[in-house]
This record gives sequence, C-alpha cells and structure tokens, in this order.
Amino acid sequence: MRKLITLITIFVTAAVTAQNLQLHRDFERGHFTTTFEYFKMDKYGNTFTFIDFDYNSAIGTSAAYYEIARVLKTEKMPVGLHVEYNAGNSNQFSYNEAWIFGANYSKGNAKWGFSTYAGYKAFTGANKGNFQITGTWYVHLIENKLTFSGFADLWSENGLSEKTVFLSEPQLWYHLNKSFSIGSEIELTNNFAYEFEFNVRPTLAIKWNI
Repeated sequence: MRKLITLITIFVTAAVTAQNLQLHRDFERGHFTTTFEYFKMDKYGNTFTFIDFDYNSAIGTSAAYYEIARVLKTEKMPVGLHVEYNAGNSNQFSYNEAWIFGANYSKGNAKWGFSTYAGYKAFTGANKGNFQITGTWYVHLIENKLTFSGFADLWSENGLSEKTVFLSEPQLWYHLNKSFSIGSEIELTNNFAYEFEFNVRPTLAIKWNI
C-alpha cells in the first residue's frame, strides 16, 4: 500500500498540504495493513512520506515500511531533483535500507496526470551501484466519484548481475464524499521481498482523507 496520493493532490485540489489514512484487507496473506500518507507543496518543490504497518492476528504488528521523498523544483525548472530514503523491518526479514538520487518529471490536469523519476539507488552495505525507475498516475474516470491511480517501480539490488525487482499497485477508488473513499488495490510483484516469482494480491480498502 504505497504512493496512493501520487499527483492527485498536486493538480486537483487547491490545498498545498494533504494527508490520508487507509485500511486494507489482504485476503491472500490474511492480514490488515494501515497506511498513513502525507504530502506538502511549497515554492521549492514538494515532500511526500508514508508508513505502512502490517497486522497479523497471531503475532500483532508483523511489518513496518517507511519512505520519505523530496523533489526540489521551481517554476522555471522543467525537471525536478529527486531525493528519497527507504527502510523497514518485518518479523521475517529487514527491508534493504536505501537512498535514491535522481530526476523527476510530472505533468497533469484536473482529469489526469503522471509523475516519473529515474535515479541511482544506494543500498546500505551494497558493493554495486543500483538503479530505480518509478512512475505514478491518476485518471478521474467519473468526476468526483471514480479514480484509477497507482504506481509502478523497477529497481536492481545487485547491480545488473541479478534479476531486477518489479512492484506495482494499481488502485480503483469510489469516492463516497470528500472525506471517505472505498476501493481495491492489486499488488503485482516479481522478485520482491524474497519471493522470486510473479504474484498478484488484491485487497479491499477504505481511505479517510484527513
């Protein structure tokens, strides 16, 4: 459950600050996930952060994952500078701590939009350089009622000598009102979190725009 805010806040609302809280039910893995997201724009770019917690009824909180990203960009800059930090832990393994340094480009309007960045990914303790490419998008299929959004990541973890990792989470949200939405997310992964095969995992979710 990540990056659901994407660019929706940038182009659709007048507010320069937004935050939301989501609750997802993962049926395949049998747990709940909460996601808190925060986004803020200013004259020098924008800041985005989120944190995920997975909950297992047998052991309680089973995983936590955190990201914070800053895009440095003014009105005169066609491309922004992207800096990001990722880290997390679970009861089974630790997510690899990483910094990402790259370039960001975005475009959109009230009906649709996208953002993409490519950068150098530096894992703590890694002996080889790595990369990450990320794209996010939104499309308002029905104004104020139905939104298709999501993201897709592709990155390496051991240079180019091993398989790359793919992660995407397309979402469909039906807006009950300005505060609450219900919807579904489908997690698509390959070589992710020590599972070296392609997986498809749907969820049902509710989102509170705080």
